[in-house]
Amino acid sequence: MDFLTNPEIWVSFVTLAILEIVLGIDNIIFITVLTSKLPQEERRRGQIIGLSVAMAMRILLLLSINWLRGLTTPLFEVFGRELTGEGLILLFGGLFLLGKATWEIHGSLEGEEHGHAAAATASFGAVITQIALIDIVFSLDSVITAIGLAEEIGVMIAAVVVAVLVMMVLARPISEFVERHPTIKILALSFLLLIGVSLVVEAFEGEIPKGYIYFAMAFSVFVEMLNIRYRKNRPVDLHGVSLEDADGPAVAAAAAGGE
Repeated sequence: MDFLTNPEIWVSFVTLAILEIVLGIDNIIFITVLTSKLPQEERRRGQIIGLSVAMAMRILLLLSINWLRGLTTPLFEVFGRELTGEGLILLFGGLFLLGKATWEIHGSLEGEEHGHAAAATASFGAVITQIALIDIVFSLDSVITAIGLAEEIGVMIAAVVVAVLVMMVLARPISEFVERHPTIKILALSFLLLIGVSLVVEAFEGEIPKGYIYFAMAFSVFVEMLNIRYRKNRPVDLHGVSLEDADGPAVAAAAAGGE
C-alpha cells in the first residue's frame, strides 16, 4: 500500500485524469450527437452504455500495451508517407467522422425530406455499434497519452475510470443543452469535422497541435454563448419575420413562411 502515500503517483494520477477528461470531450460530442437520434426515453441509457464501452475499450488497450507498440511498425507507403497500423485506424476513423458529420449536418439543415430519417427512427443497436467503432479511434489517443504520463498500469486504469465517470455526469447536461439549442448541434458537428481532419493528418504522421484544436473549439463555444444571449435579449429578423428566439421550433415555420 506504499503507493497510496507516494506523492508522485498521486500527481500523475490527477494529471492523467484531467487530461483524459479533456481528451474525452470529442467522445462526449460524438455520443451526444448519435444519441440525439434515439427516442427521448432511451437517450440517457445510450449515453451510459456508450461511455461504458469507451471505458472498456481504454482498459483493454491499456492491458494490451505490447500490441499497441506493434501498431507503430510501418506497413506500407502512400504518397511517400509511411502508414502504420495505428495510422490505418486513425485514417478510417477520421474518414468516418468526416462522413458522419457531413451527413448529420446535411440532415439537420435540409430536413427529413431532403436528408435522412427522423431521430426517433434510429436503432438503439445501430447507435451503440457506431459509438463502439469510433471509440476505438478515440481510445487510441487517450491510451497513448496515459502510457506517456504514467508508468503504473493501475494508475492508468484508475485515471481512465474516474475520467469516464466524470464524462457520464457531464453527458446529460451537455445533451440537454444541445437539444435546447439546435445551433449548438451544428457547432458540435463542425467540431467533429475538425477532429476528423486532425485524425486523417495524424494518420500520415502529420500533426495539428491539440492545443490549437481545443482553443478553436473553446473560442467557438464562447462566441455561440454570446449569440444565444443576444438572441434572448433581442428579437432576430429572418427575411423580415421577427423571431423571439432563433433557437426555438418556431424558426423553421417562420423562415418557411418568410420564403
